[in-house]
Amino acid sequence: MATDTLKGEPGARGGATAGLRRLLLDNGALTALIVLVIAMSALSGDFLTADNLLNVGVQAAVTAILAFGVTFVIVSAGIDLSVGSVAALSATVLAWSATEAGIPVALAVLLAVATGIACGLVNGFLVSYGKLPPFIATLAMLSVGRGLSLVISQGSPIAFPDSVSHLGDTLGGWLPVPVLVMVVMGLLTAFVLGRTYIGRSMYAIGGNEEAARLSGLRVKRQKLAVYAFSGLFAAAAGIVLASRLSSAQPQAAQGYELDAIAAVVIGGASLAGGTGKASGTLVGALILAVLRNGLNLLSVSAFWQQVVIGVVIALAVLFDTLRRKAGATAPAAGASGGGNRGRQALTYVIAAAVAVAVVGATSLLHNGSPAGKAQRIGLSLSTLNNPFFVQIRAGAEEEAKKLGVDLTVTDAQNDASQQANQLQNFTSGSLSAVVVNPVDSDAAAPAVRGANKAGIPVVAVDRGVNEADTAALVASDNVEGGALGAKALAEKLGGKGTIVILQGQAGTSASRERGAGFAEGLKDYPGVKVVAKQPADFDRTKGLDVMTNLLQAHPGIDGVFAENDEMALGAVKALGSKAGRSVQVVGFDGTPDGLKAVEAGTLYASVAQQPSELGRIAVRNALRAAEDEKVENTVKVPVKVVTRENVAGFEG
Repeated sequence: MATDTLKGEPGARGGATAGLRRLLLDNGALTALIVLVIAMSALSGDFLTADNLLNVGVQAAVTAILAFGVTFVIVSAGIDLSVGSVAALSATVLAWSATEAGIPVALAVLLAVATGIACGLVNGFLVSYGKLPPFIATLAMLSVGRGLSLVISQGSPIAFPDSVSHLGDTLGGWLPVPVLVMVVMGLLTAFVLGRTYIGRSMYAIGGNEEAARLSGLRVKRQKLAVYAFSGLFAAAAGIVLASRLSSAQPQAAQGYELDAIAAVVIGGASLAGGTGKASGTLVGALILAVLRNGLNLLSVSAFWQQVVIGVVIALAVLFDTLRRKAGATAPAAGASGGGNRGRQALTYVIAAAVAVAVVGATSLLHNGSPAGKAQRIGLSLSTLNNPFFVQIRAGAEEEAKKLGVDLTVTDAQNDASQQANQLQNFTSGSLSAVVVNPVDSDAAAPAVRGANKAGIPVVAVDRGVNEADTAALVASDNVEGGALGAKALAEKLGGKGTIVILQGQAGTSASRERGAGFAEGLKDYPGVKVVAKQPADFDRTKGLDVMTNLLQAHPGIDGVFAENDEMALGAVKALGSKAGRSVQVVGFDGTPDGLKAVEAGTLYASVAQQPSELGRIAVRNALRAAEDEKVENTVKVPVKVVTRENVAGFEG
């Protein structure tokens, strides 16, 4: 974090007062972090525990490592939007090389690191020699990196080598390895920025690129190195992230580039370049992690969490801007005099003293807990941007209210890493039980095993969790549903015709299972030919766009199978008057909008899973497991093909 020094005579104020003022004014991000810790500690008795603080560290690790790499770029007045995609690509390369290609793990790790560096060098070349704006160059790499990750993995997660997966474990049973990696990468960043020629060059280029060039710096070569560093750190972050999930997810780290940039800016760096420090970046990453962790523990709505985090980021940067305008001045680029180091040490001593005071105060505040509190259950949904999962939540909340259960619902936004964080927060939050709807069945396993270790029963809903103990699985059979969808569509077409398939989000278990069931069911109807299949990410708008494009190449199709109702409704919109007449469309989920379309005749059928019932049964079984009552290992909620003939009597 850039440590600014207020104008004025040294020693003009008393030591303690000056130290406190310096803490509050010269270290806005650190002050914000301390305030957040105090607030979260006061509001939640589960926040300030050793286990939860370690959770915060683990959850900050990937963002911090990415942000350390981005710090180099921002200090030199650039931007890197590709770090999330490069992280996913590097992890995918490692997993594929070590498993599918049979390359020794050590070489696979080196290949993954080389992949990250190569992506960074391409970015640097486009910026330095291609004269592309950094925003455009790295935006292109964002798309290329994500696409290559999907190509290599074929859209499915790849199991991570066991020897590398230990990076997601703990040392001595308590110290998380991701935290150690974060600290090491932070120290490396601080060393490069403060003690090396290239670090000083970054500050010079960011402060005034033309002046740096005229003073003899080889600016183009320096920028190549800057972006190579960013790619290297992205690769390290990708490996740590995949280790936590025990699998390389092709869609991992989506949006993490924005968190990384936010962490750097919150930490005191300027997007105009010339300022920034590793310590500030670390504080910025911790602020984001504390916010998400604390809001989970406080049962804040998943939608409001996004609002709160955005507001806090804006306020943190606004505070820093106002502080600078009030008269603070930045130190010389790369300055590291003894006086600065002494003042920084004093700052951290004061911060540590404040933290100790908070520990003492909050331990007294939350000493003991009232008896007779309601059972607390956490529900982690893969997404709430889909009517099917919204219905699961509605059923779960209805049942929780009926049973007098305190239910906390979180939204993983189809991010397996974010869901792992949420499950860790549930584990440290003294919940009675956890219900999880996994983004990916393999990626959820490490976090569920953590809950197992803590003695918290876990119930899986809609999708199972592999290689972990769950008290029950409450689900419909996606494979069976896919087969029923194939049968319904094929029989409606009279056993012959051409169809297209709209697939869900690549890498998700639901898409894989529904697609596999449909393919298996279609084997009984050799007269029905699949002429195209394309992903539309379970999204109605993408379903509309993809279907419109497919109709250009295949205008004479007879049917469409969409792996959820949202995509099916997008396809109906693209088909226009053809829907329900010359082209039959079958969806999946039985959402309210889907059933209305079935009733109207534009959607021929929907394979309905009764999502509200899934939510109700999951909460009911979670409560039984929490109270040590007997629970069935598998609770099947039957799927049903709903057509115009039976839609009136169907209840989801």
